[in-house]
Amino acid sequence: MTKALQPALDRAYIMRILEALLATPSPSGFCMEVMKLVRAETEKLGFALEMTPKGNAVITLPGADDEAGGTLALTAHVDTLGAMVRSIKPNGMLRFTPVGGYAMQTVEGEYCLVHTRDGRTYEGTVLSTQPSVHVYADVRDQKREEANMEIRLDELVRTKEETERLGIAPGDYVSWDPRTRILPNGWIKSRHLDDKASVAALFGVMEWLKREGVRPAGTVKIILSTYEEVGHGSSYVPPDITELIAVDMGAIGDDLSTTERDVSICAKDSSGPYDYGMTSRLIGLARREGLPHAVDIYPYYGSDASAALRGGGNIRAALIGPGVHASHGMERTHADAVMNTAALLIAYMMDKGEDD
Repeated sequence: MTKALQPALDRAYIMRILEALLATPSPSGFCMEVMKLVRAETEKLGFALEMTPKGNAVITLPGADDEAGGTLALTAHVDTLGAMVRSIKPNGMLRFTPVGGYAMQTVEGEYCLVHTRDGRTYEGTVLSTQPSVHVYADVRDQKREEANMEIRLDELVRTKEETERLGIAPGDYVSWDPRTRILPNGWIKSRHLDDKASVAALFGVMEWLKREGVRPAGTVKIILSTYEEVGHGSSYVPPDITELIAVDMGAIGDDLSTTERDVSICAKDSSGPYDYGMTSRLIGLARREGLPHAVDIYPYYGSDASAALRGGGNIRAALIGPGVHASHGMERTHADAVMNTAALLIAYMMDKGEDD
């Protein structure tokens, strides 16, 4: 094993990319605009990008020794939680259906955008069907479930027909206001840190490779997926890949030890254990580099690595990512966790294939 790398990652660059990603709506399957951002930034860095038929991006980072063996893939997802218009109610309100798995109470009171298929957007607010304590006696006890939730549009509409005249229809996407705050002390609070914090970390890795003029030990492919939140983001991976690291948020809470400043290393989630050798190597590299980290088990979690394995990928797989509190709600992490994640990925890429 070589000595610690201590890469000089550009924190300001990573935070700028993160802020731009968070500001771009991208619920699962509605990632066209965020992929334009991804393509433009990748081209600035001088790396090749290809799009798969279902909309994933594959970015190739040439290795110093392209004959060294199989290809390493790093995958993160640009898609987020969101919703879709299910129907227009007689009073002009919208009933919606979730895109991704979240508890309804986490979006109650949230501002949102409705995206019509002809390119228009309308603002709205998610409310329960009994939103006022001054009007409804059982407002506090009403169950927060799909049938009891609706979107109030910020338009002069009181009937289904008036809403339809706006061009809104069932099947239109709904995105949540991320409410992003990147604070001077390093705290980052926003929706969709799952998984845009990891995507920003990957761009930090690419920017470091470009600026330093170095190559990873072997070829690396970065896969940015667009359907992870609904379970099949990286279900297909290119056939030359032998190792895959899913870069996704680290869960926090209960008996888990990850914090919002750590890079989290997941040994097992709901899909089963991750590759023993890769996970052990990641733990060893985190120790060698002096990176704050934790190893945890996620009982209610699946990743793009899970999807790749279930999709038939003949690969070894591991999972790491920045610790994120209150996942699928109002999430929070720290810039240190994003930086630590990027640093661990660089350590793995640069030392790939060496003996521990």
